[in-house]
Amino acid sequence: MKFRVAVAAVPLVLGLAACGSGNPQATGYRPSVPVESNTAASLKPAPVKPAPVAHLNRANLVPAMNAALTKQKSWRIALDMTVNGTTLLTMSGIQTAKPLAMSMDFSGAAIGNKSGKIILVGKTLYTSIPGMTPAGKYVKATGANAAELRSMLDGGDPSKLFASLSSVASVQFAGTKTVGAEKLDRYTVTVDTAKALKAMNQQVPSGAPKTIAYEILLDSGHRVRELRYEASGLSFRTSISEYNKPVHITAPPASKIVSR
Repeated sequence: MKFRVAVAAVPLVLGLAACGSGNPQATGYRPSVPVESNTAASLKPAPVKPAPVAHLNRANLVPAMNAALTKQKSWRIALDMTVNGTTLLTMSGIQTAKPLAMSMDFSGAAIGNKSGKIILVGKTLYTSIPGMTPAGKYVKATGANAAELRSMLDGGDPSKLFASLSSVASVQFAGTKTVGAEKLDRYTVTVDTAKALKAMNQQVPSGAPKTIAYEILLDSGHRVRELRYEASGLSFRTSISEYNKPVHITAPPASKIVSR
């Protein structure tokens, strides 16, 4: 299975201490002597407590993730799915948003433990799989012929993954996690399984749980860096990195295109 995921501002209050003064007292022919006061000290504001960090919630998590993604031109994706310790599928590659393009290498038991490559340019897919195409050659697919392969690519497409999170039932901030030298915000996100799969035009498989709990890591710009799900022997993880790095994806040359 492939699954997709109001800042509360706390006002600060400044307290000013009351200031007092004494009245000067005259004495005969001598000038009056003012009574000392602590006016200057009393005017100092009370220490300001830093505002607590505002975390995302059920209402704004997905909008924040989508807003962050729309600002990105490209990214690198790595996806792996295992079932009871067996690698079902791994994918890794790059994607650009405008123009839409993706280049992914994949392997695993889901495709007979073979390795292959898919290149998406616009609405056209080019697939290279040992045993189905000669080495280094691609089959071109469009329309309905590309639907099945496109559904596999959707597992590594952040925009498709995020779409299923529109069914989010709860969001909980779970602290931070340091990955490399970067501190990331960690969220536990629970979604309705049936609604999540419906958003991806998929049926609910028999025995599927009613809800799915994800762990999502976000950077300071609300960009997803990792999305993970683990339950009942199934482990699914997508990591996204190298946002906005220059990449160039093109269709294979005509000399490498073959017919089925």
